[in-house]
Formats: sequence, structure tokens, C-alpha cells
Amino acid sequence: MRRTRLLKVLVAILLVAGLLVPSTVIALTSPADGNNLLLGNPSKAVHSTASPNNYLMTTSNYTLSYNKSRGEPNWVSWYLGLSSLGSTDRLNNFRADGTLPTGWYEVQANGYSGSGFDRGHNCPSADRSSSVAANSSTFLMTNMIPQAPRNNEGTWANFENYLRSLVRSGDELYIVMGSYGSGGTGSKGTATTIDGGHVTVPSHVWKVAVVLSNGTKDLSRITTKTRVIAINTPNINSISSKWQTYVTSVDAIEKATGDDLLSNVPVAIQKVIEAKVDGN
Repeated sequence: MRRTRLLKVLVAILLVAGLLVPSTVIALTSPADGNNLLLGNPSKAVHSTASPNNYLMTTSNYTLSYNKSRGEPNWVSWYLGLSSLGSTDRLNNFRADGTLPTGWYEVQANGYSGSGFDRGHNCPSADRSSSVAANSSTFLMTNMIPQAPRNNEGTWANFENYLRSLVRSGDELYIVMGSYGSGGTGSKGTATTIDGGHVTVPSHVWKVAVVLSNGTKDLSRITTKTRVIAINTPNINSISSKWQTYVTSVDAIEKATGDDLLSNVPVAIQKVIEAKVDGN
């Protein structure tokens, strides 16, 4: 963190002195290709128990902001490319996340049992099929939300399959998924919490995918013409299986959540791509 601050100060001095141009600055300060937070930290989450409802958790497979009060992530961010995909079978080894701070409630594998809601992945199992370790990481309960079965198994499964088809066709994606609100309708009716009140049932589930053709220096390749796909679905069981029904803009999701989803992208570019509604 200190090294990052020093780099920013040095860059600012060199800019003022005219010894750097903005394009060079982007190259110096950009996260590496494939970084799960390439697009930015949407809620400025920090890895500190002083921030229990915006607690940054980092793995090699995805990064998330955990919300202790809700018992689930605010958002999860990850990279999806050909290197993410392989032949590993779905492990289904749901389990509590023992890396949570001491004393925090750990949602167990059976925490959603009997609730009428699925253990809905944020970072999908099928997005991490390159190895047993990668696939296993997606079954931590800190990567789950209570999701209406038809929402999870229909709408979201279809959208996830579509995004993976883009990767197989020559694209790479940077994805952020999250949820907000309280009160969803599963197979057993409406609920605001489950697991004895430890887990909030979100009212909405959203995702943003930034699509790039395969290449290098990914952040610098995001332009006003870059494809951005955003959806926001109600967490209900009477939902349409067509994800295109729920396309929206990044701007609309940011307004609903208070997050800044593409904060590492230059502001002038953000203004254009965050207003796009893409349902192709």
C-alpha cells in the first residue's frame, strides 16, 4: 500500500514536470492483465475488521467485499479467459470459509437447507474449471447468496453460459457480480433472512461483464466502443429464463448500490460505456 502511494506521488511529480504523458501513466499504474480487480474496487473495500460490512477478501480465483451483517458478499469480481476453463468436474464441496476473522459467524454448508433458496454462486463453478483447487474455491459459502431456484438455475445459468461462449469464441471478460436489498421469493415463499437471521435474502441480483478480444494491456484497451453487458434481476421464482429481459446499464446498478464499478477506467470512457444497455 505504501509503495503504491509513493508511486502515485512520483507519477504526479513527473506529470507536472512534463516528463510523463497520460498514456505512460496508465501503463505504469494499471493492474496486471488477468487481475480480478482490474476494473477497480467497487466499494473501496478494505481487509480490516474495522470494516465488517465492506471487508475485502482476496483469493487467486476471485476477490470480494464481504458483508458480516448480511452473511454474504456485497460483490465478487473476477477475470474470465480461456485459462480459466478446463475439464475439472463440478466438485459441489460447499463449506464454511475458515478465513473469516475470529468470532465472525461462518455460514455452514447446510445454512440454506429448507429455506427454498439455492446456494447461488457469485463466481460460478464453471468459470473456474481449470483445476480442482480453482473449482473448489468457488464453493466457499462467502461466495454464495440465497437465490431463488428459477433465478439461479434458469436466468443466471443461461447468462453464465452465454458469457463463457464469448470466451470460447475469442474474448476475455472482466466480471463483477453482486446483490442488494432484502426480501426474495424462493420455492417456499418470500423471506428476508434465512439461517436463523444470519443471512439476508437479497431482493436483486446483478452482474456487469466487460468484454475484450484476447490481447494484452487490457485496461488500456477499454474504450468508448468496448462492449459492456449488465443485467439486474429480481430475486424471485417467477422470473423469465431469458437474461435479455433484465438488461440494464452500469449507471443504473451504481445508482441502486452506491458502488463505483469501473473506477479504474478513465472517467471520460466510463461516462460512455456505463450508459450502454446491451442485450444482444
